[in-house]
Amino acid sequence: MTSQRRSSRNSVQLALIVLMSACGVLACSTTPRRSEAERSADAAIAAHVESVLLGDPNIYARHIDVTVDRGVVQLGGFVWTNQEYLLARNDAAAVAGVVAVHAQMDLVRGGISGTSR
Repeated sequence: MTSQRRSSRNSVQLALIVLMSACGVLACSTTPRRSEAERSADAAIAAHVESVLLGDPNIYARHIDVTVDRGVVQLGGFVWTNQEYLLARNDAAAVAGVVAVHAQMDLVRGGISGTSR
C-alpha cells in the first residue's frame, strides 16, 4: 500500500470518528420530548403549587410564576422579603410529585409599600 493511500484512509477514518462523535454529543445534549402523561402531570403539579402559594397567608404570591418540567418546579417573578422567598420554596417542595425546586425569584426592596429605606 502506498503512503498516499494510507494517508487518505487515515483521513477518512478520522473524519468518520469526528462525525460519529459529533452525532453522539448532539444526541445526548437534547432531552427527549415529554409524553402527554408527563405534560398533564406537570400541569397538575403546577396548578397545585400555584394554589398552595396563593393560599399561604404569609406570602404575597401574585407575582410568582410557576413552571414544571418532569416534576422540577421553576419559581420565577419576584417576592417582597427573604422570608417569602424561603416560604415559597418550601411550599413548592412540599407538593406531592415535586422532584426539585429551582427558584429564580427577584427580591424587591421595600415590599408592597414601594419604599426602599
